[in-house]
Amino acid sequence: MSWEAAKAWFLGLGAQYGVDPLIFGAIYVGAIPFFLLFSAWTVRRLRAGRPATLPIIGTGISFVAAYLYLAIAGRGIPWWVWAVLAAFIAAGAYSAVRDLRKKAAVQDEPLR
Repeated sequence: MSWEAAKAWFLGLGAQYGVDPLIFGAIYVGAIPFFLLFSAWTVRRLRAGRPATLPIIGTGISFVAAYLYLAIAGRGIPWWVWAVLAAFIAAGAYSAVRDLRKKAAVQDEPLR
């Protein structure tokens, strides 16, 4: 398959389901710095013993931002796509919570 054919197929999927792959990708990549910032803010607040509700909400929203776009803009997306995304989100959330708890528990190590 040539690059042009692959690109046409990929962009065709977006048209079929009402989702622009470039917007999805931009949201996905663009949310990464916000996820990292909110995660660091969460860890700092937890280490200080202060409420961390707002940074936790920000972390969660930035974690699923691209999938929220998919849910809002997408139409006719197969159920198995949602099942796979749910599994990815669950595994990613488990990993993120585990890592945040580890970082929040370590008092002597500086944040990275």
